[in-house]
Amino acid sequence: MAAIPKVYLLRGDDEAHIAELLAGFKANLGDASLSDLNTTRFESDFIDLEALRANCLTVPFLAARRLVILEKGRQVLSQLNTADQAKFLQIIEQLPETAALIIVIEDQQMRRKRELSWENKRRYAWLLDWLAAHPEDGYLADCALPDDYEMPAWVQKRAQQNGGEFRPDAAQLLATYVGNNTLRANQEVKKLLTYVNGQRPVTAEDVMLLTAQDQEGNIFTLVDALGERNGPKALEQFRILLETNEILDLTGMIYRQFRLLVQAREILDEDGDSRQIQQELHVLPFIADKLASQAWQFTMAQLIAIYTRLLAIDEAIKTGGMPGDVAFELFIAELTR
Repeated sequence: MAAIPKVYLLRGDDEAHIAELLAGFKANLGDASLSDLNTTRFESDFIDLEALRANCLTVPFLAARRLVILEKGRQVLSQLNTADQAKFLQIIEQLPETAALIIVIEDQQMRRKRELSWENKRRYAWLLDWLAAHPEDGYLADCALPDDYEMPAWVQKRAQQNGGEFRPDAAQLLATYVGNNTLRANQEVKKLLTYVNGQRPVTAEDVMLLTAQDQEGNIFTLVDALGERNGPKALEQFRILLETNEILDLTGMIYRQFRLLVQAREILDEDGDSRQIQQELHVLPFIADKLASQAWQFTMAQLIAIYTRLLAIDEAIKTGGMPGDVAFELFIAELTR
């Protein structure tokens, strides 16, 4: 019989997929009334290694296993010095069969020089090395957000999982509206399936009627304003977007847009065009044209600096360092002055 892993790394930026995997782990504990008793979450940016050890060694109550979930894994693991890394590895090497340590690592994939790689891999490379050396004890699940071109199929599959159906043009239109935000896409799929009540497939007309799509403010308009160094217009678009999006969702949308612009600018700098952007980034033709136009508004150095700053803002928001709206308004003011 194959050994059951004791350490699980859930890596990526697809929060919906990660949440589903975590729900599956809890469901496997058995009686739902006991699952919370047998689950411990560490949600801080820092980890008390002795507390982690103690929870991993705690005997489960009327269940085969106990779950110990380490949230914010990227932040936690990157802060451990060499001595603490050794202690952490000692803990996981001594895990009993009654414990499952689940480490959630927020990371995202980016294509540079035509190669796809994890943006923050070096911060937890030491743990990946351990997993590679102990394949029977650990399991790595990559949970990257789908590419834009994959989203129509994702929408149709999710609809089927929920007992409904989307017409191809409806799935394409919804993907255009929500991008690869799987959390929002999942919400919209459920809403639209409820609307048709299983009587027929969801149509493009249904998507246009029910899916929240702000016609006045959008990411492209915001980026155009930033490229033009038009501070008032950029702030106006940001505030319009904020009316219909949660700050973390909006952060992800802006971050993703500049990630695409970095890749688009790289293609253009190598004498590529919008057709190559469409093919290599797997985006719709009109999005490729827009990315090409916007990428020319910035130098590669500017785009990388903006991309890095957006990552810092995202982390500051998630750790409570600064209110999201304030952080972005400062960012816009600095970029357009």
